[in-house]
Amino acid sequence: MARTYDRRAQDTGNILSLEHVNVRVPDQVVATLYYVQGLGLTRDPYLMAGTENMWINLGQEQFHLPTGEPQVLRGCVGLVVPDLDALTARLAAVRDRLAGTKFAYTVEGKHVAVTCPWGNRHRCHAPAPEFGDTTLGIAYVEFPVRPGHAEGIARFYRTVLRAPATVTPDAAGPAARVRVGGRQELIFRETAAPEAPYDGHHIAVYIADFAGPHAWLAERGLVTEESAEHQYRFDTLVDPQTRAPLFRIEHEVRSFTHPMFLRPLVNRNPAQRQATYARGRDAFSPGA
Repeated sequence: MARTYDRRAQDTGNILSLEHVNVRVPDQVVATLYYVQGLGLTRDPYLMAGTENMWINLGQEQFHLPTGEPQVLRGCVGLVVPDLDALTARLAAVRDRLAGTKFAYTVEGKHVAVTCPWGNRHRCHAPAPEFGDTTLGIAYVEFPVRPGHAEGIARFYRTVLRAPATVTPDAAGPAARVRVGGRQELIFRETAAPEAPYDGHHIAVYIADFAGPHAWLAERGLVTEESAEHQYRFDTLVDPQTRAPLFRIEHEVRSFTHPMFLRPLVNRNPAQRQATYARGRDAFSPGA
């Protein structure tokens, strides 16, 4: 008998990837302690090598950390890291040097919840089937939204950015889950907690149909920046049916013809030490 397949299971939609999360930090040295020494990630050696900004590589994704008044993402960023035990050992090693900041971490079941020195929350997971073959990277970004807004947000992503999006019930609250490529998600979870003010942090995504979403957004006055040939920005999610604003998060939208699309990123092996150096093991290959 011929095999049959659900071909829709392989559809990824129009958003190809979530490339980076951008938050300002006031101190690049403290940021290095947290992101490089604590989390075990890698400073990009090629771009933003000065003190005005720092790009941090994790697999094929990045954190962008320009110097300025601190920004705190509303919600949390879900990371996949190769080894949770090694992670907690590194976090313990930097704890004293980050005393007096908001830095904290706890082991919570199958993940480690970490708070950066300025209050950004990161939820660190070990590699698992739900993250595909990812061993290092950004798996999701989760935002808290007001009750009743998940359905409209899912409609926005389906209608405007043409990404698969569903609303799922959950003990923590209904959530709009937006598929990004084959292994990432944007999650908008309803909560009755007060909504924190938006301070301008942003995410960057690559999309295949670049002009279609732009036309829809521009017609409604929602494009906030015509950045360049390969990029534009918007910051308000609206219900396509009513145009009611639902949530603010700036999207840096890039075409897949952008020169930085799938730029190879350097990732180091944080286990390398001078005293225990192993030749040929300097680099870490995500997915390997």
